[in-house]
Amino acid sequence: MISFYLLWTLCYFVLLSWFAKKWPNPIPQADSIGEYPTVTLLIPFRNEMENLDRLTDEILKINYPKLEIILVDDQSEDDSFHFLKRKTSLDPRIKVLQSPGTGKKSALEYGILNAEGEVILCSDADCRFPKNWIQRMITPFANPKIQLVAGPIISEGQTTFFRRFQQIEWSSILLLTQFFFNRNNPLMCSGANLAYRKSAFLEVNGYEGNLQQLSGDDEFLLKKISSRFGKGSCVYLPFSENLVFTAPQSDFSALLNQRVRWAGKWKVHRDFGHALSAIISFIFQLIWLGSFVLLGFEWYGIVVFTIVWTGKFSAEKNALGKVLKCLGVRLSPWDFLKTGLTHPVYVIGVALGTWRGKFVWKGRTN
Repeated sequence: MISFYLLWTLCYFVLLSWFAKKWPNPIPQADSIGEYPTVTLLIPFRNEMENLDRLTDEILKINYPKLEIILVDDQSEDDSFHFLKRKTSLDPRIKVLQSPGTGKKSALEYGILNAEGEVILCSDADCRFPKNWIQRMITPFANPKIQLVAGPIISEGQTTFFRRFQQIEWSSILLLTQFFFNRNNPLMCSGANLAYRKSAFLEVNGYEGNLQQLSGDDEFLLKKISSRFGKGSCVYLPFSENLVFTAPQSDFSALLNQRVRWAGKWKVHRDFGHALSAIISFIFQLIWLGSFVLLGFEWYGIVVFTIVWTGKFSAEKNALGKVLKCLGVRLSPWDFLKTGLTHPVYVIGVALGTWRGKFVWKGRTN
């Protein structure tokens, strides 16, 4: 057992170092993209009153020459729809619509059918966008082969350890996202920072086949477009200029509920890559927790246990710290230490919740 854990820790360190090596260093991007395509910024919303003041501030400051903004209400039970109608009434670029259907995918499809833009750029109502975000996200569409562009997203705020924990977890998601995009086998992306050609959406029949699922609009569409248009049709831009910030989850229960919703999509995909990545992640955490058995092997077990967990912390700090640093986010070694200790238990909690298959989202139960 002792030999296994020493070898395991070495392999883990090498694996994460290899993943981190694939993460691109910041590169300058040109401000000019030649002829600007028409863009529709599409944001669905449901019961978002607490976020709408900031959302309107974010979209009103956007400066893009050929921009249409469509905000689609997904059957809100508060005053979100009427608030946005009043707040945006003086901006001719903005349309506030009510979806005739139920669910986020129905709201998105309704917005796309009413969109005039060649490129659809999607985000969420609780997000904050960087300067020149639209210009950065649409640049790859100068290549006619490109059908979909995904960008990074991370939670904002570092005032508590729980918020910093979320940022570290986000960095692991971004690292895996970039790795699989780089291999031309994209597994996941975020609908809060996603652009695609309207023509591509229509050609793959949008969300047909998974409309009944509460979430997953991003990954289902990614899979359909990647499958239809082939390798190189979908790209990922893991740079700070493309980084969108989202509101952090308020407490552990909310975070667990959100991750259970995300993790549950692998069962619907029926994709070997999704299933394998979920299973491997679960096994990894069981191995880390199993290492506490080493403490029963007298003094040499304690020494090996210390080596194992020191290797784990070092590997995660080096790899995930590089991702965060490239995105302009800096955290202390102490944050990585505490996250490394708590994360295995958290992942197993998500796995058990996913197996149960129940979650609540926007007041709706799966």
